[in-house]
Amino acid sequence: MNQAVSSKPFQRLLLTGAGGGLGVMLRERIKPWAQTVRVSDLKEIAPAGPGEEVVQCDLADREAVMALTEGVDAVLHFGGVSVEDSFENIMNANILGLHHLYEAVHKRGIRRVIYASSSHVVGYYPTTQVVDATVPLRPDGIYGVSKCFGEALSRYYYDRFGIETVCLRIGSSFDAPRNARMMTTFLAYDDLVELVRCALFTPRVGHTITYGVSDNPVKWWDNREADYLGFVPRRSSREFAERFPQTGVWPPAEDIAATYQGGPFLLAGPMYKD
Repeated sequence: MNQAVSSKPFQRLLLTGAGGGLGVMLRERIKPWAQTVRVSDLKEIAPAGPGEEVVQCDLADREAVMALTEGVDAVLHFGGVSVEDSFENIMNANILGLHHLYEAVHKRGIRRVIYASSSHVVGYYPTTQVVDATVPLRPDGIYGVSKCFGEALSRYYYDRFGIETVCLRIGSSFDAPRNARMMTTFLAYDDLVELVRCALFTPRVGHTITYGVSDNPVKWWDNREADYLGFVPRRSSREFAERFPQTGVWPPAEDIAATYQGGPFLLAGPMYKD
């Protein structure tokens, strides 16, 4: 084995959701950390490149998930439904599928999971309140509820079996903010990669909850509870301020998308679809 390969910290990392927006970006950026990166998604994705393995997998299939985790050192779990959807679709991917994953992680003896949670677990807090990792959960939809389940399930597997998890309450991770709300929730790709790196390489994390957000001028989330990860965002939505100039027009008081942190996700829930 040559030195370039043997010097990589991990033998094999598993990235689920590798066909999604964040998964596609992370797929290339995590390669320096492992000799082999196993990438997986429900749908067909790009063929394996150097140092990669591609496995198509349905998280709702227990045996397939068990096979998916063989020989893995750590899991970066970005798979599942990432928007508001029917309960059945969210349940199969985000609830049943996550249980299958943690059971496999436990049986395989894998020691750490980086779990892509969401800021939508606290989406019903008002935009006038700054919240941290200790506040009661207030999800803004069924998708948010499924991420609350994921945080609770990962807590159970840590308390019962010692499997460490870092739950990333990701805001809005894109190459640039796409609307005025994202000026607050923006998480630059560079900062997401750095957050994942900190979550993966910190020697002891126990069960950690951290908000995934860049150094934006307006802040809804307080990350002091996770300072030991050493995550310092380098990017900011300030870079894009000219795209969303302040107008001086105030939204009406009944506009819940402007009142609560969840924004338009609150309008996507079942009570608004009927």
